[in-house]
Amino acid sequence: MGAAMIVLVDSSLAEDSEERRLTLESLTNLPGIEVRVHTIRGARQTLTEIYLIGDTARLSVEEISALPGVERVVRVSEEYRILGRHKDDSRAAGFTYNGVSFTEDNLNVFAGLCAVDTKESVEEMFRALRQHGQVCSRMGAYKPRSSPYSFQGHGKACLPWVFELAGKYGIRVIAMEITHESHVDEVAESLERTGHPTGVMLQIGTRNIQNFELLKVVGRQREFPILVKRGFGISLSESLNAAEYLASEGKTEIVFCLRGVKTNLGDPHRNLVDFSHVPVVKRLTRMPVCVDPSHSVGSRERAPDRMLDLMHVTAQGVVAGADMVLVDFHPAPAKALVDGPQALLLKELPWFLEDVALARECYEKRRALVGRHAAAS
Repeated sequence: MGAAMIVLVDSSLAEDSEERRLTLESLTNLPGIEVRVHTIRGARQTLTEIYLIGDTARLSVEEISALPGVERVVRVSEEYRILGRHKDDSRAAGFTYNGVSFTEDNLNVFAGLCAVDTKESVEEMFRALRQHGQVCSRMGAYKPRSSPYSFQGHGKACLPWVFELAGKYGIRVIAMEITHESHVDEVAESLERTGHPTGVMLQIGTRNIQNFELLKVVGRQREFPILVKRGFGISLSESLNAAEYLASEGKTEIVFCLRGVKTNLGDPHRNLVDFSHVPVVKRLTRMPVCVDPSHSVGSRERAPDRMLDLMHVTAQGVVAGADMVLVDFHPAPAKALVDGPQALLLKELPWFLEDVALARECYEKRRALVGRHAAAS
């Protein structure tokens, strides 16, 4: 991909307006320039961003800005050209999906089963979430495993009843990992057959972060937002470029998830916790950032203060500004088919949510403190 320029279209213009048509026609006729149109649908408005790819250095920002309906032009030269936070780029970050807002200014907790096992477990989980005012969850139907003999998930067979139960208990968005392009169609078909009782955020797991053909396919679909997990054995830059693969295919409704990196330096935790990168990802990109404390810590060990390591780590990510938390719970962890030893108990859900709220309050106070000191200086 060559150099790029982003043309921001006036959001008050209708999608079929003459101004937009004329501008798109003018840009399409530029020699040696590839034009890609990205539409971002929010709760209150739909934004259109036109990406000009190629030898854009010769293009005049002033001339492009003068085209009908153009609000602003951003010249891009850095990495992460679509998802990046570029100089003088004040575009809003985030998106809304199925009535749930995902931005850098709010926090959503996705508590649920790492792997779907029984209808009873799923219903207990959803019932507990509704009792505590939660509308998001995680549910693993497809599970990539290190051993070929480990449980691989129920797959598409469980999707109809998982979605129906989600609708019954008011769950609006389920984070669900996929491992093959066929899973996108299976999820879409199951939602269609059940009458769309809920929404799904497709998850690209740490093992598939550099499965570039899968990234391209998922990036081309328009129905589902994406949760991209950092690769456990590659650099942050490589993982962010994987998210850029999705964006380059047209998908910009993306949340980036930190889940720890694999190294013995993190022992005795399952992975070395990388939640100090929350503000780094926000500085480099416009993606909301998620933390996954369950796969970072991988146990239910407690500190002398009687708090679980997992809850300490969660608070560290939230205090650093995380916008989403992905966490494992299970009604009976000893019976869980995947990652039972790290799952929290349903009776611990209110404690966990209250602790997260305290950490978020701390983050908001820290942001206010910055504002007061910036104003004073």
